[in-house]
Amino acid sequence: MTADTSVQPEAATPASGVILTGTAASKVAALLEQEGRTDLSLRVAVQPGGCSGLRYQLFFDDRSLDGDIVKEFGTDLGAVKVVTDRMSAPYLGGATIDFVDSIEKQGFTIDNPNAGGSCACGDSFS
Repeated sequence: MTADTSVQPEAATPASGVILTGTAASKVAALLEQEGRTDLSLRVAVQPGGCSGLRYQLFFDDRSLDGDIVKEFGTDLGAVKVVTDRMSAPYLGGATIDFVDSIEKQGFTIDNPNAGGSCACGDSFS
C-alpha cells in the first residue's frame, strides 16, 4: 500500500474549521434543548495535556472570542453553532466530529487529519 500524496481538499484547511456529522449535530441540538439553552455554541478547543501532548476539549459556551471561527450546522431541532478559537484552529482544520452510541462506547469522537499520532484512549493526540 502506498502513501496518499494527493492534495488535501479545502475542508482540511484551518480556516474551514471543524466538520460536524449529522448525528453529532443532532446530539448537540438535543443536549441544548434538554438544557433549555439555545444561546450556547459547542466550543471545540485544543489544550496541552494528555499522554500524547495535546487533548481535545468540547464544551458549551456562550462567549464570543476575538478570532473565533464559527460554523453552523442544521438539524431537525434547528441550527447548532460550532466555535473554534484561533489558537486551536490550526490543529482542528478539517477534523470531523461524530457521535457514537453503541454497546461498547457512547460519546463524541474526533477524526483529525492533523493528528500525527494519538494515544490508546483517543482523548489526546500529537
